[in-house]
Amino acid sequence: MAWKLGKQLCLITAWFAIGGAATALNAQYYGGDPDPVTNPLSGLSLDEPTFWVVLLYGVTLNLGIFGVDQSFVQRYISTPNVRQAKRSVWVAAVLFVPTAGLFFFIGTALYALYSARPELFPTGLDVHERLDEVFPSFIAHQLPVGMSGLVVAAIFAASLDSSLSSMATLTLSDVYKRYFRPRAGERESMWVLRTSTLMWGVLSAAVALAMIHSTSALDVRWHLAGIFSGGVLGLFLLGLLSRRADNAAAIVATVAGVLVIAWMSLSPTPLWPARCAWLRSPFHGFLVTVVGTLLILTVGIGLTLARRLARGTNPK
Repeated sequence: MAWKLGKQLCLITAWFAIGGAATALNAQYYGGDPDPVTNPLSGLSLDEPTFWVVLLYGVTLNLGIFGVDQSFVQRYISTPNVRQAKRSVWVAAVLFVPTAGLFFFIGTALYALYSARPELFPTGLDVHERLDEVFPSFIAHQLPVGMSGLVVAAIFAASLDSSLSSMATLTLSDVYKRYFRPRAGERESMWVLRTSTLMWGVLSAAVALAMIHSTSALDVRWHLAGIFSGGVLGLFLLGLLSRRADNAAAIVATVAGVLVIAWMSLSPTPLWPARCAWLRSPFHGFLVTVVGTLLILTVGIGLTLARRLARGTNPK
């Protein structure tokens, strides 16, 4: 809630600085590239972040967030009944649209402000090359006195979300109690929770520091989310849609999906051998989670159907 208030303050300040929504949208539209290959609202290319690529990515990613993300799942299971759990899903889904719209419109407003008044930003700050420095610069230099501190406080408050608690709970329940100490007492469990929370917090901070020199931390986050969520969502959908799928089909499908996800993720990078350049993935990184999810689902269902047909033709 605090970070939402901070975003609203930034948007209001940028709004008045550029003269309203019409100016922002005009600058975004007429300042964009009309080339259909690079314009995100047109084209069917699968190696560019076109509208359809981003749409497929968004649908798949949000299915994973609402279906298998532990920060959401733990909210569902904390409700007293199924009805309220369903209600929480719909409330979160409905509120996500205007919240995301507000968030992305801040970027549009900042782009318009930078285009109209580049002198407001530090010399040498290129909005196209150093994207992640534009918003912090705006907060530090353009917000009224007092608002900058409020927005920074809101950012720190937003960082204290349920993700660390979810990861700590998973560490305790799915790792420590399952493989090491199934009968761990309350005091021991609290020690594990606190230690794992600290561990995941330090690891998250290290990842954030490693992303300092990236052009866009948001793009990196989207790529990483696609890589790590594709396999889990595909396995979840396989169990949900195919009740006859067994462990063998799930394992084979998951292995196939993980291999394809690894290929799509690594082949466009310098880690891929130059002599294998012809084997590079032709798809944009946003499609990693889409392809991985669909592959696990189709391979799992295909293996299940094939085994049923084999048993039907040969009962032994």
